[in-house]
Amino acid sequence: MNTRFLTRTAALAAAAGIAIALSACGSDEGGDEAGEDTTSTGESMPEETTEEDMPVSGEFGDACSAVPADGEGSFTGMADDPVATAASNNPVLTTLVTAVGEADLVDTLNSAENITVFAPVDDAFAAIPEADLEAVLADKEQLTSILTYHVVGARLTPEDLAGEHATLQGGTLSVEGSGEDFTVNGEAAVVCGNVQTANATVYIIDTVLMPA
Repeated sequence: MNTRFLTRTAALAAAAGIAIALSACGSDEGGDEAGEDTTSTGESMPEETTEEDMPVSGEFGDACSAVPADGEGSFTGMADDPVATAASNNPVLTTLVTAVGEADLVDTLNSAENITVFAPVDDAFAAIPEADLEAVLADKEQLTSILTYHVVGARLTPEDLAGEHATLQGGTLSVEGSGEDFTVNGEAAVVCGNVQTANATVYIIDTVLMPA
């Protein structure tokens, strides 16, 4: 075979090999750039869930520590009884229980289905001048109006609590807040919330609410 022909063929093969190698290098560089672009424009990481966004499970609030750890007045014991009976076993709700009895609302509350009760603690009633409190307790019509203003005809979870809610009295309560921090009508704070009874969810508050 012609020596010149062989030499020329070998040179062409070498040139082709160099071209392929250069092409491969260029392809690798492009791949790196594409990888960098994918990284920079890829899907965003999911947002972290904050503590306030987490559903509230169980009772919450500083005043919950005053509830007995066991027995009928404990959270477990209250869950077995209808709301008026459950409240009668709770040591922080003695004045409210007296008022409910004076208004003859025990059976009404115990027989209601799926309600929410905003229950003022004893200190909330103690903040009312004694003469005024005695006058209210002696006026069954006014007392009934005040007490039923604290009751909503639906069972509200902490996630459902914020907003406007119609009461059994006929008026409306306005709840603001989220997580474990709520106020009612801009004046009463929830000090122990999400307490379960057999027929109601109870939010213990630090102020007696007055209907308009």
